[in-house]
Amino acid sequence: MFAEIARHSSFSDAAAALNMTKGAISYQIKTLEAVLGMALFRRTTRGVTLTDEGLRLLAACQTRYQEIEADIQEMKGRVSRSLTVGVSTYFAARWLSPRLMTFMQRHPDVQLRIQPMIQFSEQEMQHVDLAIRWGNGDWREGVVTPIMSLPPYPVGNSSMAQKVEALGMGVAISQLTLLRDRDDSNAWSDWLTAASLPQQTRQDVLIVPDPNVRVQAVIDGQGIALMDDLVSADLGAQLLFRLSDIELPDYGYFLVQLNGTVATDAVAAFSEWLRAQS
Repeated sequence: MFAEIARHSSFSDAAAALNMTKGAISYQIKTLEAVLGMALFRRTTRGVTLTDEGLRLLAACQTRYQEIEADIQEMKGRVSRSLTVGVSTYFAARWLSPRLMTFMQRHPDVQLRIQPMIQFSEQEMQHVDLAIRWGNGDWREGVVTPIMSLPPYPVGNSSMAQKVEALGMGVAISQLTLLRDRDDSNAWSDWLTAASLPQQTRQDVLIVPDPNVRVQAVIDGQGIALMDDLVSADLGAQLLFRLSDIELPDYGYFLVQLNGTVATDAVAAFSEWLRAQS
């Protein structure tokens, strides 16, 4: 119950997940805090947050959960060989899929499932053992391991490229719609800083979470986007055009294992194989 409240940061959401009433949840936590002689949560208008003591207790609980899970697997006489990997369809189709057969041949006893993901939200991440995410690696929900540096750069279709060539990037970008993967993404801000260009304050920013749809939106002339060398075929076919030589070197693809999940030998095998491939 304590861990569930910590995960949701809400008594109400935790109660719904546990099929209990909010009052029952609140009573149990008050009783636990009284027994321990310490406050575990701070109540706020937006929900609850962990106190320092609560954070330490959560870390201890997660460690215990991992030990219990490992003990259960040992008692069963086997370690789970099933593996679910969350990944965008863009990365899966353009990089992962052509290489997966080598993993299957090397580890025929691993039952591998590729789970399509778009937002990589906390809810999505709960259902995978590992996730392959694009970005700068600044995530705190799990153990983050860099696997492939693919710096992004701005791309557009032919009309966008002509506009940039005629006006220069500094002027043109203030007139073009910027396509982003999510509303809290800092990628364009980071790129503008790297390019020594002013931050954009215009409102016509288009959010397209699915990178495959985002590529097609750029081809269709709906704006410009930051993409990486996985679009090299589109560049070669002149469906897309690179608009600048400036890249974001800290960006690429990262392997993420959610906090609290068990690092099985299947997880270790896939992680090792993935790093060798990249």
